[in-house]
Amino acid sequence: MEWRRGERQRLIAARLRMPVADRQQASLQIASRLDAAWRGANRLLPGTVVSAYWPLRGEPDLRPWLATLHEQGLTCVLPVVVEKGAPLGFRRWSPGCAMEKGFWDIPVPADRTPYTPQLLVSPVVGFDARCYRLGYGGGYFDRTLAQLQSQHKPFNVLGAGYAQSKLETIHPLPHDIALQGVMTEEGAWSP
Repeated sequence: MEWRRGERQRLIAARLRMPVADRQQASLQIASRLDAAWRGANRLLPGTVVSAYWPLRGEPDLRPWLATLHEQGLTCVLPVVVEKGAPLGFRRWSPGCAMEKGFWDIPVPADRTPYTPQLLVSPVVGFDARCYRLGYGGGYFDRTLAQLQSQHKPFNVLGAGYAQSKLETIHPLPHDIALQGVMTEEGAWSP
């Protein structure tokens, strides 16, 4: 756990040192790879519920891509901490929708109607070649992935992060769940 804390801090500091213009360009490339992967699999159809996240601490910003999906008739949702230690909930997001402060003061959609995503983009602080993700340490995404994968078939989850966040291994623990792939500005990784 100490190793994970150290790597988490190191990787977040590295991405915060990236020039804003570089992060913006990388975000566009990551969104393009996500779009191509799911469009190529015929998954981005009107009515499909797609979840990404509100970017924080230098994470790739996928909101412009979500706005485009919204314009194309897809339902875009953001994750919300509903209860500490529980899986995430999801609320509908669109450009300009009413927002409120959520857990850790992260902006979340104010409309509390719950949704279940069919496609989910998970932010990664770090990741390895087997597509295990290093997150912020709260376990929210792992609990959510476990719940969604057991209840909803088919379910697709891809990670989004910067290429510099790739690690040799995250030393997966029993509760860690591998993603189906991770998209970076330099390429796509799959287990």
